[in-house]
Amino acid sequence: MLLTTTELVMGKEYDVLGLVKGATIQSKNIGKDFGAGLKSIVGGELKGYTEMMEEARDIAMQRMEEEAKRLGADGIVGIRFSTSAIMQGAAEVMAYGTAVKFK
Repeated sequence: MLLTTTELVMGKEYDVLGLVKGATIQSKNIGKDFGAGLKSIVGGELKGYTEMMEEARDIAMQRMEEEAKRLGADGIVGIRFSTSAIMQGAAEVMAYGTAVKFK
């Protein structure tokens, strides 16, 4: 399946099947959350949170692709990500785009 952030795919014509999306909410355990709080005092990358968000993006992308496959799509164009804080230490990540079928 072709995945792209662009709206157009050079050399390809396609029919639009519709919006597809995938989302997840991730949180860290209390021990890692406490450690991240201490790290924020001295500064630097919060690696536990970086890993959490990377995993969340992967899950959201996978769920979006699964929805596109159910529609019979060959690709997803215009892919975007959205994030929001749900509560302290938890974030939602959503991936969304337009499912297309190549002619």
